[in-house]
Amino acid sequence: MAEKRGLGRGLSALLGESEEAQGGPAQLGLRDIPIDLIHRNEHQPRFRFDEAELEDLAASLRRTGVLQPILVRPLKDMDGHFQIVAGERRWRAAQKAGLHVLPAIVRDLGDIEVMEISIVENVQRSDLNAIEEAMAYNQLIEGLGRTHGEVAEAVGKSRAHVANTVRLINLPGEVREHILAGHLSAGHGRALLGAHEFTRISALAEQVLAQGLSVRATEALVRESETPSMAKPAKVKADSGSSADIAALEHDLSEGLGLDVAVLDRDGRGEVRISYKTLEQLDEICRRLTRS
Repeated sequence: MAEKRGLGRGLSALLGESEEAQGGPAQLGLRDIPIDLIHRNEHQPRFRFDEAELEDLAASLRRTGVLQPILVRPLKDMDGHFQIVAGERRWRAAQKAGLHVLPAIVRDLGDIEVMEISIVENVQRSDLNAIEEAMAYNQLIEGLGRTHGEVAEAVGKSRAHVANTVRLINLPGEVREHILAGHLSAGHGRALLGAHEFTRISALAEQVLAQGLSVRATEALVRESETPSMAKPAKVKADSGSSADIAALEHDLSEGLGLDVAVLDRDGRGEVRISYKTLEQLDEICRRLTRS
């Protein structure tokens, strides 16, 4: 597991640090850097940029120049070149605006710090797509060993929001693409994840798109799509003794979780169903299952 650092320091904290606190060489700090010496971070969470918004920003930069510096770090394998830590939109727009240099704050940052700052800075922007947001959270959770609670605190979101957003990664690829393109919302994605049969999610998504269904209507569609056996599975037990054992097990599980639990046994095979009524309860279920 990666060493845990001060997740959530964020870009503003870094910009507030003095060069003396950095203790680095003289080339660190605020300076103007030729654009052709600046390179994007291939691992940053945002991978789609709205061209119309970039054009608007480029027009603004032509009028006023770049008022807020970007944050970069020196590239160790390319002397005199730099990698963007935060500010790729400004870098892209500056190229469209025909600018030749960019004001930048240079910091000597490690790979973990770069990942943390890039993710936090991007997630705190309101226009980050839900799938990009989910992948960013997952980078912090899976890549850096952060808990849902630590990620939530770092980005200023609730733990339930983080847990429910990460779930979107479990959608089929084509459904994730619809959300990335803006054809479906994150709410649609969460509703589709309610389908018991994963293989049917893509077909349901196409039906939602074709009919222009709202999130609430999508939830209803998913419920209606379940077969009677899935919607109300019968408890099949071998004998009365088995029935009593299962009832006792349901009671113990319900007491332990504080939620309704149903054990659906069919000759030694079946399902365990945990019912929740709020997103907070779902978050708690996710936390216990993942031991985060």
